[in-house]
Amino acid sequence: MSEGKRGGDQGVIQGADQDLTQGVIQGSDQGVTQGANPRLAFPFAALVGQTPLQQALLLAAIDPGLGGVLVTGPRGTAKSTAARALAELLPEGQLVNLPLGASEDRLIGTLDIETVLRDGAVRFSPGLLAKAHRGVLYVDEVNLLPDALVDALLDAAASGVNSIERDGVSHSHDASFVLIGTMNPEEGELRPQLIDRFGLMVELQNCFEPQVRQQIVKARLAFDLDPQGFRAGYAQQQALYVRRIQAARATLPQLAFDDAVHARVSALCIDAAVDGLRADLVMLRAARALAALEQAAAVTAEHVDRVAEAVLVHRRHQRESSAPGESRDGDAGRQGRSGDEPERRAESSSSAASSASSSASSRGVGMSSVGANSNGDSGEADWGYLPPEPAGTTQVKGVIPLSVKKR
Repeated sequence: MSEGKRGGDQGVIQGADQDLTQGVIQGSDQGVTQGANPRLAFPFAALVGQTPLQQALLLAAIDPGLGGVLVTGPRGTAKSTAARALAELLPEGQLVNLPLGASEDRLIGTLDIETVLRDGAVRFSPGLLAKAHRGVLYVDEVNLLPDALVDALLDAAASGVNSIERDGVSHSHDASFVLIGTMNPEEGELRPQLIDRFGLMVELQNCFEPQVRQQIVKARLAFDLDPQGFRAGYAQQQALYVRRIQAARATLPQLAFDDAVHARVSALCIDAAVDGLRADLVMLRAARALAALEQAAAVTAEHVDRVAEAVLVHRRHQRESSAPGESRDGDAGRQGRSGDEPERRAESSSSAASSASSSASSRGVGMSSVGANSNGDSGEADWGYLPPEPAGTTQVKGVIPLSVKKR
């Protein structure tokens, strides 16, 4: 980026400081609307102890094509609070909440039945994906959502377009939104095919540091007592986040990847034994978004390392590796056991034959002897093998042959 262009961008940013600050104070005080009930959102800048979550949400806001953010953690770890806080930093400031009971028609849109019955014309009725355009689509307990809805969500989040081909309607519209899904692992997991499609994932844990817990509780109590006064204290920081997101979105297309960055991404993904190439693509885009957020001149391996955990935490697999010596020893041991197996079976068969020739009075003794020899000689290879048992014979009376029936 040239010095002249950077200076011009800085002048534009500084010249808009007062307007942005005033807009954050006045506009965001109206709250993030859900339905008809206005609700003041906790400031994004006031979140305490949530640095990894804040970074992941900012990256998704800069590049919605990352595929959304999946946030897991126990109850009361500010998952929904962070989602609402991010919404007011975006241009539209719109937070759309997808309820668990929503239908597929409500999500992607469907045929407008009223127009069909009144005018006899085919008209598209938009769904929640259209409403969430340029905003945040929030799904609480996404692990309890039907798989069909999760598929539709992830398709639209990754492509930025919602396409409908159903009920005589062929329509598509822009659907660029930040998808945020939250879940509590104690209530069930997502299928691996679905969890892999989330671009980033952040695992929240309970906080056991006394000072951090006190800061969180004090901030929440202050917000509940005086929401507007509390938000006014963070207006400058909120305005700074708005400027950084806008500047990062403008810088994003200008950043390219060099061979060192590609090599680092490939090494991390191979070491994590991920499936497919989605992790490589998401990691590159996340690193570029982070570089744009920091107004860096180029994407570096350091940016890759800082986003790697959020990209790989839900895609990492254990690699099956063994030393060459151990493999050869194991093969030799298996061959030795298989070579001794016929000999052990022959010995057990001869012992069984000798026990069969014993008298009926010593049958119990012979059986115990055969069992002992069989267990001692055959080992684990003949586990479950039962030796033959002698059967007594009984003399029967002569059988009178029947005459052959005439055909």
